[in-house]
Amino acid sequence: MEKHWDVIVIGGGQAGLASGYHLKKKGISFLILEASDQATGSWPHYYDSLKLFSPASLSSLPGMKIRGTRDHYPQRDEVIRYLQDYAKKFEFPIRTNQRVAAVEKSEDSFSIHTQTGDIFRARAIINATGSFHNPYTPKIKDQEAFQGEVLHSSAYRNPNKYKGKRVVVVGRGNSAVQIAVELADHSYTSLAVLQPVEFVKQKILGVDLHYWVRGLGLDTFPFWRFGKKAPVPSSVADLGDYKQKLEAGKPDQRDMFTSFYPDGIVWPDGTKEAVDTVIFATGYRPNYSYLNLIGALDSEGRPLQKAGISLSVPGLYFVGLEGQRSFASATLRGVGPDAKYVVKNLDRYLKGRTSKA
Repeated sequence: MEKHWDVIVIGGGQAGLASGYHLKKKGISFLILEASDQATGSWPHYYDSLKLFSPASLSSLPGMKIRGTRDHYPQRDEVIRYLQDYAKKFEFPIRTNQRVAAVEKSEDSFSIHTQTGDIFRARAIINATGSFHNPYTPKIKDQEAFQGEVLHSSAYRNPNKYKGKRVVVVGRGNSAVQIAVELADHSYTSLAVLQPVEFVKQKILGVDLHYWVRGLGLDTFPFWRFGKKAPVPSSVADLGDYKQKLEAGKPDQRDMFTSFYPDGIVWPDGTKEAVDTVIFATGYRPNYSYLNLIGALDSEGRPLQKAGISLSVPGLYFVGLEGQRSFASATLRGVGPDAKYVVKNLDRYLKGRTSKA
């Protein structure tokens, strides 16, 4: 017998779990579809030493605090355990190994087709896959000729295999700096950038920057009300002595190389240098191709949405997008408020459809 739900949540990471919390609180029937074998989002795929850039006391999902003091910055494995415990505590209905292949829409419902051949039907959808599921690696001249190793930071785990090697990390964000600093203790590492890395102090007057941002209201300033996406900060949070190490040349910071050659890379001044590995810490790009059939995306494949509410498809919502409603929208501390806002609007939509029927 075919079963229908009020809502299907696509994605079982932090955004999907936060959505599940607010849906359950409202008494709305829902099912979470997760592509992997556990509802922990992208966290298991990040490098081993990754830690949050916000303190534990500000990094929780709704209804359950993550352990740690206001001066503790949880590491990757702590976050994974927290998400696992969160899903168990609230007993969310989750189907794992259900990667969505396509979404179709009829007049009164959605059909969600997964790669296993299953079809799930619902009156509304929350897409909670976030923005970090499609690694982006730029194409550099003659890259195909390079005989060394090229990988995206999403495939990097730890520095063990790079001991004594020549490594170049491309990027100027938090992950690029953290990986390059870690590698520099084990290998000859350079950070290749288009513009110099900019740092922001993690603490001001002894208080973590995130408390200041929240206290001043900058963290939730409603850019979306003016039809604008919240800007994503480009400065690197100096959790340790990152700035000091870059200034000391461990790693050194150089202008981005212009091309590859079989044994290595070519720097802007024409100098060739043999390298073993190039790691691109160049972020991610959206991949919502399964929403193409219902006209939910713009010409660049980005969701047509405002504050998480689809502008083109009634009944479709988003949680976990970068800059969706605030600076923090794509983070552990930001998905809860966004999910609450989206579910409130979704509930109104469902009740409106019921009254019309």
